[in-house]
Order: sequence, then C-alpha cells, then structure tokens
Amino acid sequence: MILLLLLVFLCGSVVGAVAVRYTLKPKVAAGPTYWASSGVEVSLKRLEKELNLTPEQSRQIAQILDDFVKYYHTLQAQMEEVRATGKAKILEVLNPEQREKFQKLIKEAHR
Repeated sequence: MILLLLLVFLCGSVVGAVAVRYTLKPKVAAGPTYWASSGVEVSLKRLEKELNLTPEQSRQIAQILDDFVKYYHTLQAQMEEVRATGKAKILEVLNPEQREKFQKLIKEAHR
C-alpha cells in the first residue's frame, strides 16, 4: 500500500514538473508581458526579435514600456481607492443585515 502511494506521488511529481517545464518556463524566458490584446502577449524580447530592433530602439522602447507599466499600476491603485470609497459609502447606508449580505455579494464577485 505504501509503495503504491509512493508511486502515485512520484508520478504526480513528474507530471507537475513536465507541466511547469512546458507551460511556465517559456513565458518566463520570453520576459515580462507588458500588455496582451486578443490573446497576443507583447514583451520587449518579442519586439526585439520580431521587429529586429537596434540596441538604441530597444533601450527607448524598454523605457516606454517601463513607464507604461508604472502608469498602469498607478491607475490600478487609484481604481482600488475608488472601489474602497464606494464600498464604504454603500456600507454606511445599509443596515447590519444588509451589510452582511453585501459583503457576501462582494466576496462572490471576486471569485
């Protein structure tokens, strides 16, 4: 019985390792994704390869993409603040029973 469990565990480990090797590793090697549109991911390495960028173009585009990422994260943080403020205002209006139901609705929406 123990030998069977050990065999199942080892098979699971091998399958997991193979899955990581062929799904996660290519994405890490491609560099960070700056944006995705219609299922197409764009990274600096991909732009360098497909557009045959010069080193200067690559440097300039890297700066543009870094600025884009910082701006995007700033907007996300602002959206979180807006959501939190709206949620707090809604909670002020609701009675205790409604607040509890509202909190459950919010949790369900985040799944």
